[in-house]
Amino acid sequence: MNKTQLAGMMDHTLLKAVATPDQIEGICKEAIEIGAASVCVNPCNVRQAAEYLKNSNVKVCTVIGFPLGANTSVVKAFETENAIKNGAQEVDMVINIGALKAGNNEEVYKDIRAVVEAACGVLVKVIIETCYLTDDEKVTACKMAAKAGADFVKTSTGFGTGGANPHDVALMKKSIPASMSVKASGGMHSWDDAKANIEAGADRLGVSASLAILDSYNE
Repeated sequence: MNKTQLAGMMDHTLLKAVATPDQIEGICKEAIEIGAASVCVNPCNVRQAAEYLKNSNVKVCTVIGFPLGANTSVVKAFETENAIKNGAQEVDMVINIGALKAGNNEEVYKDIRAVVEAACGVLVKVIIETCYLTDDEKVTACKMAAKAGADFVKTSTGFGTGGANPHDVALMKKSIPASMSVKASGGMHSWDDAKANIEAGADRLGVSASLAILDSYNE
């Protein structure tokens, strides 16, 4: 893997509540310069990012039911439709974590399926928030995401008690069909962090420290 390929795996991310329009423009500019896969921004920033990136190869990614996953499925579906209308090309949704912990797998499945149907073919990544789950629950969440027709499973929001780690990435990779992918997100600040998750099976990286990771690349 070279530096260009590494950048092409990155969702260059700014999801802070205090993000300003100037900062959103800044990460869009950086994403174009490094050749990132996408910028990942909050729904209120999608329209601005889409306008800035419209003549580039960088996609606009946003988050749904973020960061707790505790919105109702109807709200998540509407949020998905609205985000796509505003220019989102990928959506990262948070599952109903409480339902999963309670063993209500059908509710988890229906929640994901509502977003997949609302997305109408737009790429859907399912955030399972691994820091709160047992390994068995991680596997179940991946199976529900696959059953619902999602494209990716994603480790973390970055707002929980932990981020991506190779153990979880490898487990998730084993738990999904070959047609699906894994996004490692949260807690990566260097090339060594990113490399460990890529080697475990990550296909995409959700990172706010994109520039630092690229700067520390040493292959």
